[in-house]
Amino acid sequence: MLYTLFIVLAIVSAVLLVLVVLAQNSKGGGLSGQFGGSSASNIIGVKKTGDLLERLTWGFAIAIMVFSLATNFTTPSSGVAQDEILEKAKEQQNAPALNLSPKPSNDSTKK
Repeated sequence: MLYTLFIVLAIVSAVLLVLVVLAQNSKGGGLSGQFGGSSASNIIGVKKTGDLLERLTWGFAIAIMVFSLATNFTTPSSGVAQDEILEKAKEQQNAPALNLSPKPSNDSTKK
């Protein structure tokens, strides 16, 4: 249950991170350029919009890392299957080695 929650939160954070990155300025434009240039600068404020988008970018990136680490600690364990695999590996390791060297031929046609 908790594992699924962390996966969903990581996916939502990743989608929001993509949207925030796409809204940022890319050498002049971005969110402020989409709304008509200078008039948007007065309404939203270019400097404050840039700071907000930068902070959101860092926040979502950190959130994705935290959720990824949290899923590692809350991963459901499948110990039975892993134990079976380890037992089979030990059996194969302890099994007698096969002799693959060629046997000398007792061919009587060779003289």
